[in-house]
Amino acid sequence: MTINDRRSGQDRRENERIAVNIDIEWENAAGRKKGTLSDIGLGGCFVLSSGEILDGETVKLFLPLSDGMKAQFMCEVVNHVFEIGFAARFIQLSEAQWQFIENFVESSKSENEKK
Repeated sequence: MTINDRRSGQDRRENERIAVNIDIEWENAAGRKKGTLSDIGLGGCFVLSSGEILDGETVKLFLPLSDGMKAQFMCEVVNHVFEIGFAARFIQLSEAQWQFIENFVESSKSENEKK
């Protein structure tokens, strides 16, 4: 029997993640909730939020746009930590959504480099 230790220090991510602090909303079968996007990369993100969620669950993320609207993305929860949040992988992205994520990551990276 193999036990995966989440504290092993090995980063399992395939893509670089950029630290951010953005208020978002997310939705699963239990309804819509508020959260904070704490990092994002081309493959996924981490959302700080309490709420019932399970690994493997599909959720919708709503990222804010500059005009007050929200962009919706489908994600699969790949790891969750009770009462802290969850890591999610982007799935079923259209070409426009992929381009949005690329631009969002590059913009966030540029903002971090200015700090």
